[in-house]
Amino acid sequence: MTDRALAVVRAGALTTVQDRGRPGHAHLGVPRSGALDAPAAALVNRLVGNRPEAAVLETTLDGCALRPRSAVTVAVGGAPCRVTVDGRPVPWAAPVDVPAGAVLDVGAADSGVRSYVAVSGGIVVEPVLGSRSTDLLSGLGPPPLTDGAVLPLGRPRAPHARVDVAPQPAPPAELVLRVTPGPRDDWFTPEAVRTFTSRPYRVSPASNRIGLRMDGPVLQRARPGELPSEGMVLGAVQVPPDGRPVVFLADHPTTGGYPVIGVVRAACLAAAAQAVPGTPVRFLAVRRR
Repeated sequence: MTDRALAVVRAGALTTVQDRGRPGHAHLGVPRSGALDAPAAALVNRLVGNRPEAAVLETTLDGCALRPRSAVTVAVGGAPCRVTVDGRPVPWAAPVDVPAGAVLDVGAADSGVRSYVAVSGGIVVEPVLGSRSTDLLSGLGPPPLTDGAVLPLGRPRAPHARVDVAPQPAPPAELVLRVTPGPRDDWFTPEAVRTFTSRPYRVSPASNRIGLRMDGPVLQRARPGELPSEGMVLGAVQVPPDGRPVVFLADHPTTGGYPVIGVVRAACLAAAAQAVPGTPVRFLAVRRR
């Protein structure tokens, strides 16, 4: 039994293994997956000396607790939260040395939704199609963490960063999503298109890794019926029959038959990953490139 491993003491509401995902397999019906807040995941990897592609843990709202079998360096970023080692407070957004057998506790998010935990050497569960990411839609990759699970770790490749704290963007008080209209905006009335980019929405509690769901104005169709299934991309804003937009995130389906009124720019999606239910949302129309 290797000593390079983490035992899960408290799995939390939803903690998954994530890396940069498995793009390039949509033709096989396989979603991209990967860390929803990609900049936060990349930062914690840098803080502990990992390569950018190393797998980390993504927690949801209430954190997790872990016990390493050997001494490791960890960093916690993304949603701000209280971090302790054997009950002693340690810095958030900075490298922290954790002795073998000590308990690292990543607390509930003070703001935002998802915290990221990088461990020196990275999480080295078995990759699937080139990625170690958990995909909640397809079921590919390792299952979400459960109490008592053991995660293998790789060997450290470089010294950790020498910083006291690494600045990170605050979770959004208001989420502004830059959206390119189409390809199916002609399936909606002109008034619905204006409503989409001029009226406020709020993040729905029904949101998850598949999509950020909206509460707010209903978008009326100009055409009845449904499209034949067509390809879906990251950031697509699909409008199901209830008329309320859904922004597709990393675990989105690769095809769908509901019309897409616009596509959110990729640079906006990290903030979307940290938007708590009730966060105000504005869709800002931008020109097609």
